[in-house]
Amino acid sequence: MTTFTTTITSMYTVSNPQGYVVNVWFKVSGIDGAYTANVDGNILFTPEQGEAGFVPYDQLTQAEVINWIPESNITRAQINVQGQINSMITPPVSPTNTPLPWSA
Repeated sequence: MTTFTTTITSMYTVSNPQGYVVNVWFKVSGIDGAYTANVDGNILFTPEQGEAGFVPYDQLTQAEVINWIPESNITRAQINVQGQINSMITPPVSPTNTPLPWSA
């Protein structure tokens, strides 16, 4: 069973007194026993002056910013991480160019 974690790795803001966040980079990590994989992603935002519920930059929490990321983005990242882990647990079979039996 894979345990997933989402963390914010960086945020970019526009210059103004309140610091509107316009770009958030995040990492989705998965751990399944001895296997670990990560996928990075980012999401862009358009700041709205006077937006209801605005929180000043210095008062933001990681949990709040993670909630800004659409669930579909996190789900896609988790699917990619799970695919990486599955490939580590059961490596995919690669075809081999085998000499033709009648060419010997």
